[in-house]
Amino acid sequence: MAETTAEIVLFDGFDELDAIGPYEVLENGARAGASLETRLVTLTETDLVTASHGLRVEPDGTLGEPDILLVPGGGWTTDGGVRAAVEDGALPTAVGERAATGSTIASVCTGAMVLAEGGVLEGRPATTHAVAKGDLKGYAADVHDARVVDDGDVLTAGGVTAGIDLALWLLEREFGAAIAEAVETEMEHERRVEVVR
Repeated sequence: MAETTAEIVLFDGFDELDAIGPYEVLENGARAGASLETRLVTLTETDLVTASHGLRVEPDGTLGEPDILLVPGGGWTTDGGVRAAVEDGALPTAVGERAATGSTIASVCTGAMVLAEGGVLEGRPATTHAVAKGDLKGYAADVHDARVVDDGDVLTAGGVTAGIDLALWLLEREFGAAIAEAVETEMEHERRVEVVR
């Protein structure tokens, strides 16, 4: 069986926990036996990306054609982060292209706004951080008050810490409950399982 590739796409102003939480979960999943490689990537080559709270991250490379593409949130209510990424348009376009070619697309928090701008959420169930739910409805998404929404090839998570639950759900869905439970135990995290399917 071929190794599953997951890429978490970073941009200036992303929320640290939105990206690093799922990264740690997925990496721990690989250590627990999941055939999974997780990479932190950017759209264009860069040495460092600065997150919303000042953390500077060195990406592993640029966005490829992953099996799973995860988009973090951060900065929807400011001029940077997700707001700037949506206004720029390059990231939403790249996400839409990956969705069209078969990647499973996931978002954490206001990363859902990137998916929406990329045309991925129209008419589909989704969730996001409370501050962006009204805006997400404006994209004709079927917005739910849920921690994680799984619509098959598109998954969305609510605010910040929900990304950990999203990543645990992905491990369970793709690699089995035993791996997800092993990671949950190792990380001493108790999931609030509210997956809407």
